[in-house]
Amino acid sequence: MRTRGTFARHLSAAILLSGGLVVATQAATAGSVIEGTWLTEAKSEITISVCPEGYCGYITKVVVPPEILEANKEALATMSVEDYFDGNNKDPALRNRPIMGLQILALRPGKSPSIFDGDIYNPQDGNTYSGYVEVQGSNFIRLNGCVLYNIICRGEDWVRVQ
Repeated sequence: MRTRGTFARHLSAAILLSGGLVVATQAATAGSVIEGTWLTEAKSEITISVCPEGYCGYITKVVVPPEILEANKEALATMSVEDYFDGNNKDPALRNRPIMGLQILALRPGKSPSIFDGDIYNPQDGNTYSGYVEVQGSNFIRLNGCVLYNIICRGEDWVRVQ
């Protein structure tokens, strides 16, 4: 039986984001450029592939940041990645969704071939943000989550997993 306590539910946010918004995606015209597995700054991995919305990004590897690991050694020692749930989701009915395999990106082609607009789900706070992914090279993308009608954005660089 899985542990679904408060700690396990809320740990999911910190694992992925550890201080920043984690997300990624890219190119419609350059489909092969955006598709693939991307390493986030927190060292988790997001896999982006074609989906009905355009391109979707799913969590495919979860890495617990060192500061969270250090602060929660005992609790984490008895847990596996299957014990991490979407505990901060605003919808209580979705809080039992596993973090592994969770869709966090829904992207569509933007104004230029290197920009993909869409929605970014942040399991750290349970909110969905508007944003975009900018392809900066065949092995580099920049995810930007925005608020206030895309006036204030925060970004994170991701590198392709080889």
